[in-house]
Amino acid sequence: MGPGMDDPAPVRPRERMLALGGDRVGDDDLIAVLLGTGMRGRPAEALAADLLRAAGGLVALSRASPRELAQLPGMGEARALRVAAAFHLGRRAAELGRARDVTIGAAVDVWRRLRGRIAGLHQEAFFAIGLDVRNAVIEEVEVARGTLTSVDIHPREVFRPLIRMAAAGAVVAHNHPSGDPTPSHDDVTLTHRLREVGRLVGIPVVDHVVVCTDGYVSLADTLREAF
Repeated sequence: MGPGMDDPAPVRPRERMLALGGDRVGDDDLIAVLLGTGMRGRPAEALAADLLRAAGGLVALSRASPRELAQLPGMGEARALRVAAAFHLGRRAAELGRARDVTIGAAVDVWRRLRGRIAGLHQEAFFAIGLDVRNAVIEEVEVARGTLTSVDIHPREVFRPLIRMAAAGAVVAHNHPSGDPTPSHDDVTLTHRLREVGRLVGIPVVDHVVVCTDGYVSLADTLREAF
């Protein structure tokens, strides 16, 4: 049986979350639960409030890298990694929880789908999105993670998950951490290579989209004659 009407409210963040549920506690309580413990003279809930203020709010905190988080008051590497991992898991769960029958009709749909995942990334990441015969999304897979300026991709890494999910077609995409979505010469070369492999295995590559937080470029549009 839950707490009675006259019972005092739970004091500790973990107790509040257990008693009230995650939807009814504050941001600082949820972050305090993640931190686990405070530091000398600062309990976890005070440290969580300090963290939110120093970061500039919850959205800014969610986009900070582990290295940036580690510089905030009372954090350090272990706590920074724990907080960053929680935000990454939340974003990933939100993406995977989208309806599977969402269709990809244009490059802007790819950008809207991926911009949350690439926000704050300091490395290039490459994604393959499997489509059914109606261009509905079957599954989205990150197939590789690279450096600030490049990511090494082999066609087998792209087509292995697409074959496994029995995709009828595919869209591939990667980010440019610089914020400039202009395709490089390597991007164009890779697009042609993946297109040829797609023809061989019967999974046509519908588009290759370079995504950034504030924009995107479709190589299907850029290389219209090739698609």
